[in-house]
Amino acid sequence: MNIFRSSPKGGVTDEMARAAIAKTATQEVTNKDTFPFQEGDAIVYAAHGVGRVDRIGVEDIAGTKLEMIQISFPDNQMTLRIPLSKAKKAGLRKIASREIVSKAMSTIKGKPQNNKGMWARRAVVYQEKINSGDLIQIAEVLRDLRRNVDSLDGSFSERKLFEAAQERFVAEVAVLESKDTTTVLNELTEVMKSA
Repeated sequence: MNIFRSSPKGGVTDEMARAAIAKTATQEVTNKDTFPFQEGDAIVYAAHGVGRVDRIGVEDIAGTKLEMIQISFPDNQMTLRIPLSKAKKAGLRKIASREIVSKAMSTIKGKPQNNKGMWARRAVVYQEKINSGDLIQIAEVLRDLRRNVDSLDGSFSERKLFEAAQERFVAEVAVLESKDTTTVLNELTEVMKSA
C-alpha cells in the first residue's frame, strides 16, 4: 500500500516548490548584481525626465513584499515608487554619456526634417519622441521645431512641444556636465542659432 500520494494533476509537488524558490532567489541575486542604480544616483525616467534615486528597499504592498526603487523629481515636485523588477521596462536609465550628448548636438545642428503631414499626427510623433527619454530623439524634436519657435508662424502647440523637449534635454545635460540649467540652456540656444 502506497501511503504517499502524488500531487493532483497540475498540482505542485514539494520538489517543484523548492525549485521555484531556488530560481526566485537566484533571480533576485542576479537582479541586484545587474541593477545599475544606487541611492543618490541621478537617473532618467522616460516619461518624467531627470530624477534622483531616494532609496531602494523592500516594501510590503498588499501583503506582498516587493523590492522597490523610490525616485524624486524635484522640478515637478513628484515622487515615484517602482518595483525593481519593472524598472528597466518602465524606462529607467542612467544619465546619457558624453558620446550620446555629442551625437545629440550634431543632430540638433542638422537640417530640419520638413514633414508635410497633418500637424496632429506630427505632434503625436514628437510627443512620443520626448516621452521616449532617448536624448537623440529629443534632439530630433528640437531640430525640427526650432525654426518655428522664434517665428510668427509657429503655433502654440509647437512652442509647447519645443519647450518640453528643450527642458528634458537641458536637465539631462546639466546633470551630466555638473552645470546649472541656465548655463546649459544658453549654450544650447547658441548651438541652435548657429545651425
